[in-house]
Amino acid sequence: MSGLPFDQRDGVIWFDGEMVAWADAKLHVLTHGLHYASAVFEGERAYGGRIFKLDEHTRRLRASAEILGFDIPYSVEDINRACEEVLAANHLVDGYVRPIAWRGSEMMGVSAQHNSIHLAIAAWEWPSYFDPAQRLKGIRLDLAQWRRPDPATAPAKSKAAGLYMICTLSKHAAERKGYADALMLDWRGYVAEATGANVFFVKDGVIHTPTPDCFLDGITRRTVIDLARRRGYELIERHIMPEEMNDLSECFICGTAAEVTPVSEIGPYGFVPGEITKTLMEDYLAEVQPRAEMSPMAASA
Repeated sequence: MSGLPFDQRDGVIWFDGEMVAWADAKLHVLTHGLHYASAVFEGERAYGGRIFKLDEHTRRLRASAEILGFDIPYSVEDINRACEEVLAANHLVDGYVRPIAWRGSEMMGVSAQHNSIHLAIAAWEWPSYFDPAQRLKGIRLDLAQWRRPDPATAPAKSKAAGLYMICTLSKHAAERKGYADALMLDWRGYVAEATGANVFFVKDGVIHTPTPDCFLDGITRRTVIDLARRRGYELIERHIMPEEMNDLSECFICGTAAEVTPVSEIGPYGFVPGEITKTLMEDYLAEVQPRAEMSPMAASA
């Protein structure tokens, strides 16, 4: 990905119903979303000109906003169409799409009941989330200091901007030590997720993944689970203690940005990317590619 700062790029951004020049997509410094994290967002990838599972992402965006107590003033259909339009307007076939909604600047304080709600959608080229050479042999993860919070203390089912503060802290700390990312535990001490991706393990041919009871049940996560079951793999969702990683042979993470990425190390625990990881990597890449539309006659043949 280019090192050009994100506020200095060319192109257009869909902003409150209009396409505006990239450099003109601005908001005031006293915007509530900046001070109090009253914002929700999505991350989506386009492959071959089609945004993968766009409708699911849009519905989650609106659901996230409702959890935070505000209503995005655009329908699912409006947002889907805007995402497709901004992808095309920036001449992208393969790219990353970022819708974000936030409370505006009419009131400044914890309470902002009457603030306007804004929506912007940007799209840009974003290749592999991790270094390609590192990704092929399995990335290295640190164990994060910060933990996913109890759902009684934070809106864990919302893709809310504020929940990513501890992710940034954890990833920065890991990168300073030479790791690619960090694995976060939850408030009880169970394995939860990486800073921006869900995690899976393999033991004796069986796939194990943490129960998403305090973090997002990711759209990519659900896709990978479907792919695994299509292959006939046994898959168990359960609470996993970190010391169990001693006995787990394979590990991979998955997310819209990360796609399916093998893991070779988590702190003191080692893994070897194996056949199940390789198969699901390939199956996922095949799944996200647009399929040619069949005519009714061909479909009934």
